[in-house]
Parts: sequence; C-alpha cells; structure tokens
Amino acid sequence: MGKKGLLLCVCQGTCPSFQDMNIFEVGNAIRREKLVDYAAVHPQLCAEDGDEFLSSLLDGGSTGTLYVAGCAPNMMRKMYRDAFDAAGFDVENFRGVEIRDMNTEQAITAIKDLIAQDNA
Repeated sequence: MGKKGLLLCVCQGTCPSFQDMNIFEVGNAIRREKLVDYAAVHPQLCAEDGDEFLSSLLDGGSTGTLYVAGCAPNMMRKMYRDAFDAAGFDVENFRGVEIRDMNTEQAITAIKDLIAQDNA
C-alpha cells in the first residue's frame, strides 16, 4: 500500500473563492492529525507546470492515494489525466474535493470527510 498525499490547489492564490480560507492552516490541520503521509500547496495544478509537478511527484509509484483539494473534482480528473498517465498513476486512486468558497474550518471538514470515506 502506497503513501497518502494531499495537494491543495489555490488558483494562483488570487482567486476570490479562497479569500476566507487560510490554506496553510488547512494543510497543517490534516498533517497534524496524520491523516496523510504528505501535504503540499501548489498555486495552479491545471497549468503546464502543474502537470510536470504531478508527474514528477507521482513517478515511481510511492503514492498510493492522492487527495487534491481545490476546484471541482470532475474538472481535476480531466485536467490531470495526462500527468497521471505519464507517471503511471491509476486515476482510480485519485480523490478530489472542492473547497472553493469555504472558510478554513469548512475546508478542513470537507477534506477529512473525503479521507474518512476511504477509511470506512
């Protein structure tokens, strides 16, 4: 069983839909509870360098499940497909959750709920 990773994508950090959220506290809350093996923030995973980041991160197969909190999960699945393919990462091991227009506590709860679904 591979590692569990959490990526927080923040639409360059300038999107109004993240203004009520402390993205660093979101990541820290999940990390402190040891719900994932690693957590990171990326400014825009849907950009070209986001594909490069994802394929580099996932290359080698050490990540078993990847959680991404950001925009709509169906959009993420489509946008990251090429990077997943390049890394040999099975898209079925991707879990996305939308955290736009949430405050810090709401985002933490949404991510915890997503992770709990896998642990049920």
